[in-house]
Amino acid sequence: MFSHFKLLKPAHKMFFSLLIGVAVVAFWRGAWGLMDLYVLPGNPSASFLLSMVAGLAILAITHYWSKELT
Repeated sequence: MFSHFKLLKPAHKMFFSLLIGVAVVAFWRGAWGLMDLYVLPGNPSASFLLSMVAGLAILAITHYWSKELT
């Protein structure tokens, strides 16, 4: 897959990079919007704190798992 990307013209690479960037931002905007609606919607401060703690826990667990793989 990446070998085909290397063969593209610089303008096409720029277009696909921009398209992928927009897709990633759109995905996370939707994810954050859903979290705003469903994770403690009446208490934004607690929602932010809970989301941050959950995200840090996921990062810590995946970091531990990635060390186990090497």
